[in-house]
Amino acid sequence: MESNCLNSFAAFGLTEPITRALAQENYVTPTPIQAQTIPVAMRGRDVVGIAQTGTGKTAAFALPILHRLSTERRRPEPKRCRVLVLAPTRELSAQILDSFNTYGRHLRVGATLAIGGVSIAPQVRALAPGVDVLVATPGRLLDLVQNRALRLDAVNILVLDEADRMLDMGFIHDIRKIVAQLPVKRQTLFFSATMPQAIAELAGAMLRDPVKVAVTPVATTAERIDQRIIHLDRAAKPAALADVLRHESIDRALVFTRTKHGADKVVRGLAKAGIAAQAIHGNKTQPQRERVLAAFRAGRIKTLIATDIAARGIDVDGISHVVNYDLPNIPESYVHRIGRTARAGAAGTAISFCAADEVPYLRAIEKLIRTAIPAANRRPSRPAHGRPERPRGETPRRHREHRRGGEAHQRRPAPAPGRAKPRHDPSDLATLPFLQPAVRPHAARAPATASITGE
Repeated sequence: MESNCLNSFAAFGLTEPITRALAQENYVTPTPIQAQTIPVAMRGRDVVGIAQTGTGKTAAFALPILHRLSTERRRPEPKRCRVLVLAPTRELSAQILDSFNTYGRHLRVGATLAIGGVSIAPQVRALAPGVDVLVATPGRLLDLVQNRALRLDAVNILVLDEADRMLDMGFIHDIRKIVAQLPVKRQTLFFSATMPQAIAELAGAMLRDPVKVAVTPVATTAERIDQRIIHLDRAAKPAALADVLRHESIDRALVFTRTKHGADKVVRGLAKAGIAAQAIHGNKTQPQRERVLAAFRAGRIKTLIATDIAARGIDVDGISHVVNYDLPNIPESYVHRIGRTARAGAAGTAISFCAADEVPYLRAIEKLIRTAIPAANRRPSRPAHGRPERPRGETPRRHREHRRGGEAHQRRPAPAPGRAKPRHDPSDLATLPFLQPAVRPHAARAPATASITGE
């Protein structure tokens, strides 16, 4: 591994307009991924970077690219781009474009966005004269190529961000189609939070003698995240979520479900419990997603329900808690999900619900991150939907009394030791027979609250 670590942005030799923009953003000391990546990228080397979200990797590739564009000034050709940045989600793509515009505000660099969920016509018009930087999702990029609105034969620099997420979302075949149309002679900057075998093979096929930079082991979670597992029946999850949101000290909470339908169902369940929440997922239009994210950033919404498609594109300050309502069936997704908290050196809390059928997912996650997640069986103090709570063991009056000569029907005695216990009320965690912890029990750490700074 090659390393050339510097401790000041001024020491990189970036052009004056870029350093001026960084000073206006109060950037003084580079993060480890920036200190290792920027010098080698400025020398034109290919880079494979392993870094979690929140480490500053967007600036790690954006700054050397802007430096090169400012020193090699020439007009882009019509329907072509000089730099192509590929990202898995619309939100992440928009975030990357914002970073280029921020760092390059004093440069004459044209940058545009090509994403799905919005009309393609404005994107076709923006590309017609040619652009310096194009940030795109793979599907929309191929649409533009197939419609002859874009040609890829003039790309000098290719950036693949969140490559492992591309694999998870099924974009690898699209990536191969795109790479096949790029010039062989180019610089490639390849970033991933994890490095599964399929991604390592893709990197090997795309990069030439790359410099490897890594700021964390291949599949670790941020040390500042307080991780907990709650074992429970699936039917108890709505009550458990409502209880967590009521009793944790939460600035903003990001709740992950496995499906789009599940996200909407959680929003409806929380509404019945008197807790306001909104959902963001692939079925929402781009304007809808932008409005919800804006409300979440502004603090008008404290709880956001999301599917994994949003995990890589939500850059919001102050996410103190991540809740895995459904454990992901892809272990790497756990790392990406909880990476939404504890960003930029701050602390955060990740709480995961684990039903009986999700225990194999938990074991796979713990194998990947090489640590046991502490089990903390938290019970809600009241039912999820505000109904009066019955004393434990007491049955409803209509079941207690039968109209036989005016006498109350005698209650069945409690089961003798060793006999099966009666069925429990799934809406009340206090009565649930929790699963045996699938991990080594540890004392739960105190929940951390923090103001989180995004990447």
